[in-house]
Amino acid sequence: MSDPELAAYSLVELAVDRLRRDILSGRTDPGERLVEEQLTKRLGISRAPLREAMRLLAEQGLVEHIPRRGARVATLSDDDVRELYEVRDVLERHAVTSAPERPDLTRLTQALDTIRAATESGDRLELANAHRRFHVEVVALSGNRQLTALYETVLVKIQLYMAVNMRREAEIARAADGVHRHERLFTAVRLGDVREILSALDEHGARAYLG
Repeated sequence: MSDPELAAYSLVELAVDRLRRDILSGRTDPGERLVEEQLTKRLGISRAPLREAMRLLAEQGLVEHIPRRGARVATLSDDDVRELYEVRDVLERHAVTSAPERPDLTRLTQALDTIRAATESGDRLELANAHRRFHVEVVALSGNRQLTALYETVLVKIQLYMAVNMRREAEIARAADGVHRHERLFTAVRLGDVREILSALDEHGARAYLG
């Protein structure tokens, strides 16, 4: 890859990161228009890398392109949310029941440490990302890479839905609650207790929060 191509790719990555953070933090609302002229000025990039970034975000289910109206932050209907949670539950249960008896818990341990650190820092978006990463690592224990990749795309869309309520959840929930939920799940995984793992995942499946 030549230097100009590398520079353009870096700008695309920058735009994806900034816009993804805005969307998943709730800074931009579902359905809000994403105006090219405004975004190129704010991000300091040209239209070409911005459009590529928007295409990648659309692939992730975070941006929608509306004919003759441009792009907007993706919206989810009640049915979309219900179906996403149903798919999430099916994938989790399949992963848990097909995982080996003594999996390597190194990455899951690191993910739990990240949750603790994000809780201490008070960064709501970083904490939501840490919760997502922990669950992805639980599913990854199955060894099925395709299932894990599909599962992560589902969680990103659920996080988009949850972004709307992130501020409210931060006000009413104790920071330590999320840590304790994930510690319970980690302990169940470490002990290989499938029934307890599924019970802990059911608790995490509550629609009031992601993670």
